[in-house]
Amino acid sequence: MPVRRKRRKHSGSDLLLAPAVIGMRVPLLVLDAISHAPNGREALRAVQEKALAATEGLFAAQAKTLEAALRFWPDVLSGKSPSLCDGTVAMEAAAAAMLPAAQQVRRNFDRLSKRR
Repeated sequence: MPVRRKRRKHSGSDLLLAPAVIGMRVPLLVLDAISHAPNGREALRAVQEKALAATEGLFAAQAKTLEAALRFWPDVLSGKSPSLCDGTVAMEAAAAAMLPAAQQVRRNFDRLSKRR
């Protein structure tokens, strides 16, 4: 019977694994460089992952900001303090922007740990 793993909620703390991922990735990058391959597979993958995570993070931050902007007038008219004014939307947008990078770091850590 296959073992089922619990799905883990990703958080920004996964970014703390970045130095470990770099340490596991450097030998692969060196092997790519030594092999004189025109495009090293690991180097290409690293660049693509970073660009994709940055783009996803940008859209997530924009979505949080747009959501707060759409709530602005209903909040004002109901007597609440809008989140655009008190800075909470900035923290939420920053957290949303970092989440795709943290998820990718975790996936890389899991993938590179299995290679050993």
